[in-house]
Amino acid sequence: MTTIRNESILVVDDAPGTLEVLQRNLLSAGYKVFTAPGVTEAVRLLEKISVDLVVTDFKMPGISGLDLVRHIRENLPGTEVIMITGYASVSGAVEAVKSGAEEYLAKPFTEEELLQAVRQALEKLHLRQTAQHQVEKSPSERYGLLGNSTVMSRVLSTIAKAASVPATVLITGESGTGKELVARAIHYNSPRASAPFIPINCGAIPPELFESELFGHVKGAFTGATVSRAGFFQTADGGTIFLDEISEISQPLQVKLLRVLQDKEICMVGASRPHKVDVRIVAATNKDLEELVKKGAFREELYFRLSVITVNLPPLRERGDDKLILINHFLKKYAEEMECETPVISDRTLEVLNNYDWPGNVRELENLIQRLIVMSEDGKVDITDLPSQMRFTPKRTTGFTRPLAEVELEYICNVLDSVKGNKTQAAEILKIDRKTLREKLKNSHDKKS
Repeated sequence: MTTIRNESILVVDDAPGTLEVLQRNLLSAGYKVFTAPGVTEAVRLLEKISVDLVVTDFKMPGISGLDLVRHIRENLPGTEVIMITGYASVSGAVEAVKSGAEEYLAKPFTEEELLQAVRQALEKLHLRQTAQHQVEKSPSERYGLLGNSTVMSRVLSTIAKAASVPATVLITGESGTGKELVARAIHYNSPRASAPFIPINCGAIPPELFESELFGHVKGAFTGATVSRAGFFQTADGGTIFLDEISEISQPLQVKLLRVLQDKEICMVGASRPHKVDVRIVAATNKDLEELVKKGAFREELYFRLSVITVNLPPLRERGDDKLILINHFLKKYAEEMECETPVISDRTLEVLNNYDWPGNVRELENLIQRLIVMSEDGKVDITDLPSQMRFTPKRTTGFTRPLAEVELEYICNVLDSVKGNKTQAAEILKIDRKTLREKLKNSHDKKS
């Protein structure tokens, strides 16, 4: 069964037999097809209808296909072109591409070669159109989160539900996906919006200080406690406390946090009696808590208490055209901050950015766009401006003879480069702690020495 497509194609060729074959092949692939026996007829037709792609012959009596390409490029920027010819030559290919043809096919070509060229041209057209019009299409900006993709629509729907009820929330997702943004969105769209929002990075607080930081301490509770001091829970009373990297807290502290969730009360370090607090807890992690529960590294009861509502943030590589929305957003944001013109990203560069895996997710994209604005010249961004891991490099000829340590170090260096040398972010992406990262870098340095 033929798949019906939305794209329309105009085929231009002075040979009736070729015109018929091209039309039949494209119709069988589900495209809407128009035909013209020459450039003059094609131009007239293009004045009446709008097409996504023109497939034109090179050599035709009177006006050549190159003239048609130039006409389309200067008058119809929303239309792509594929040039076909029976007179293939390097100079002809160069001239066609310079004139604006997206693809160059030499006769004879197979049906699959034709359809592949058509698919590639239409994909590039879609990419360009999305990049140009995504912001104008009013992308969803609810809660400070940008995205029109299906996965982000589900996230926004869950945020709305979570904001309307007082239940605890667990936000999961890879590093750099925007978990704190989601936590803030839930708080500032809830009845607690006027009360404090207190973010805490559980992985950044030394274990010996964690209980005091969270629950406070009374005077004399330990050496150096010269005055009583409130903890984060007292500061957040009436509002929301955001526990990022919740998987990093120790087992004893997990027990105390579970008690807070169950009894709605805390006990300051050194105090004899607990007291009530009214705090909503939103937690986040980039690790699989269920797996940690199975390994005995995270308490099952606490996991169930935290995950009454779960928000799963998708990685950037799974968000489709949201990448283009975010690129446009960050381009405008940092161009305004730096008081400069918004740079233009070339089609080739846009294609690379769209196909990149983004291991550091939105944070990596934001950092890159900021860097490109600083480093770009003449208001243009091309592939040569991108970090090395995004640019093409011929495959190594060493086969599978490289030691594991060398491959590992290369990947670590690529990740560090993607986050501008930020070891904390790199460690999060690599899912190792900073100490392990430092040791791996030190060991590699020692070996080189």
